[in-house]
Formats: sequence, structure tokens, C-alpha cells
Amino acid sequence: MTESPLPPAPPVAVILLAGGMGTRAGFDRPKQLERLDGKPVLRWSLDAFAAHPAIGGGVLVASDDVMVAAGPLPEGWISAAPGAERQQSVAHALAALADWDDGALVLVHDAARPGLDSGVIDRLLAALAEADAAIPTLPVPDTLVEQAGEAAGDVVDRSALARVQTPQAFRLGTLRRAHAEAVEATATDDAQLIRRLGVQVMTVPGDARLHKLTYAEDMAILSGLLGTNAMMRTAVGMGYDVHRLVAGKPLWIGGIEIAHSHGLEGHSDADVALHAITDALLGALADGDIGDHFPPGDPQWRGAASHRFLAFAGDRVAARGGRIGHIDLTIIAEAPKIGPHRPAIRARIAEILAIPVERVSVKATTTEQLGFTGRREGIAAQAAATLQLPEN
Repeated sequence: MTESPLPPAPPVAVILLAGGMGTRAGFDRPKQLERLDGKPVLRWSLDAFAAHPAIGGGVLVASDDVMVAAGPLPEGWISAAPGAERQQSVAHALAALADWDDGALVLVHDAARPGLDSGVIDRLLAALAEADAAIPTLPVPDTLVEQAGEAAGDVVDRSALARVQTPQAFRLGTLRRAHAEAVEATATDDAQLIRRLGVQVMTVPGDARLHKLTYAEDMAILSGLLGTNAMMRTAVGMGYDVHRLVAGKPLWIGGIEIAHSHGLEGHSDADVALHAITDALLGALADGDIGDHFPPGDPQWRGAASHRFLAFAGDRVAARGGRIGHIDLTIIAEAPKIGPHRPAIRARIAEILAIPVERVSVKATTTEQLGFTGRREGIAAQAAATLQLPEN
């Protein structure tokens, strides 16, 4: 007797929420872009979902700036704009999934929880074989008390309590109905909206590594939980570059265009400052120099924007599990005056490398009219890059 084949598993989509600013963390950029073991916090979740064989696509809910900084989306993913509140962001993602059938499954995850692994995903999807909704939970290990002001009140029975994590898993049709019927109701997570429909929400064991990044000190906790606090060593690289000044070309220095009578001559846009920093980063990695990776004889780099070279070097640092500790740049030019442009140059370099602007120093000097820079024949730049790299 021939056994009947098993029905195909329903497709699985992901809604990854990365639209918040995370002001409580106190970072100078959205917390989902803060670097954890060399890559943005947001990227941890993207990579985990992309590696899971059951995931057929997803929606990243994030601003344009976050999208750019996070890097390319996995195959089958699209983006949606965030709403003013979490609930609105999920609604925007559901609208972006309009082509998905109600029978599909969907995982809703907060990007501020980077410690996702396949085990939690597997447990959630297994629970949806018999339920319309499932969430990961952890027991409450601490004693709980009521609090009034600074005084401790009665102890709260923790035996019936649990900590709720994400991702949360639902049948897509059920989640759509929950949001459609929410109207003006608000909730801190989607499981609350599901329960208001009278639908039972199953629980599966969560994972301590799904600790949420809320405050700055959570980065140290996550580093320990995820095993990213390995022994690190300091590496320093030096970079130097020079280009000739010629008439009739735009002048690019430090990733910004500066109004001037002359520009720099070169195969690319000849941004002498970004070239020096790129070589400094590659030097700290012992990874050759800019000419090795972007040969000047290769026509594809003719006129190329030098921020591409610098971003490449930054990505090489991240791929090694490294962290950019500091960039120190000195621009050597008789003209134009660099001082008025220093804040914009610092900000642009920090943006390209996705590091805080406080880690970027930009200085300028002249050669007192001596040499080729003093004769205004060219502009030079030198840079030092300090990295933290994991020991092999």
C-alpha cells in the first residue's frame, strides 16, 4: 500500500521591525545600527532568518537611512516604512505582504533582539502545526515585589508569570484579522491583539540569548551571551595619498564636494582623504592596499565615487569580526581652507563607516608654501586607523 505524500509545508514570511530610534539606549544613532561583533545589531536577525531553510521572504520595516546602513536585504525580502508606533509598523508590513495567502505563516520579530537562532524558529513553527499563534517565553527567575516610591511592597507570585520574547509566530490570516479588528486598541505586542480575538496563544521555550537591547549596558550583556567578547587585539594602520590639482574638475575631499577652482586628478573621483583612510584600514587588516582591490587600470573604477572604496574597507573589518576604534585624518593643502568643512567631512566619514562621529578626527595643515602642496600643485592626506580585531 502506497503512503499518501505529506502536504507541503505552508510558506513562512518574516516581519522584522527596525523602525524605532531607541533613545533610552543613549547611542548617537538608532540602536539597531549599533555594532555588535563588527556588524549592526539589525544584521544579526537578518542573517539568522536568511540562513533558515523554511523562511521564504520577509519585510524589513525601517527608515531609508537604516536600510542603507544595514546592507543588502536577503533574497525574497522587501521593505516597508515604519509607523509612529510598533502596531502601525506591523500594519504597514502586512500591507506589503498583500500577495501572500492567509494560510501562510508569519514571524514578527524585533531587531533589538539580535540573539536569534534556528532552535527558537523551529519550535515556533512546530507549534503552529496545531495552533494559530505561538510565542517564546522564559521563566521569571527573580523575586518580584510591588513598589510604591522607594519602598518595597508585597511579594508578587512569579510562578504564574513568564517573560515574553520575539519572534512571535502566527497564521497570517489570523494576524491580519487581529490588526483589522484592533481599530483604536493598542498593544505592546501582536500576541495581545490575537488574544483579544479569543484565539489561544501557545508558548514555546524561549532563549536567554534573545535579550533585548534597551539600554547601553545591554550591549555588554549581549556580547557575553552571544560569545562575542573573545580576546581582542589592537591593530593600527597608516595610509597616505596624493593627487594633482587640475582645472575643470569637481573637488571631492572626505566624501563631500567642495567649491574650488580646481579638482583632483585620478582614475576615480580622486578623493585623497577617503583613499588615505581606506589604505589605513586595509593596512591594519594586513589586507593589501587600495590598488590591490581597485586597480587603477580597471575601467569599471573610472570616475567611481571613493565612498565605495571606504565602505568596502569597513566591510572587510566587519567580516573579520573587527571594530573600528578610531580614525585620525590629516589633510595637507594650501587651498581651499578645510576648516569650515571639517564637521561635514567628519559626519560623512562616520556615515560611510557606520561609526559614531566621535571616533573620527579630521585635521588640516599647510606646508608653509613648500613643496608641491605649497605650490598648490596637489593635495595630500595621511590617515591612521585603530582597530580591535579578534585573536585567531
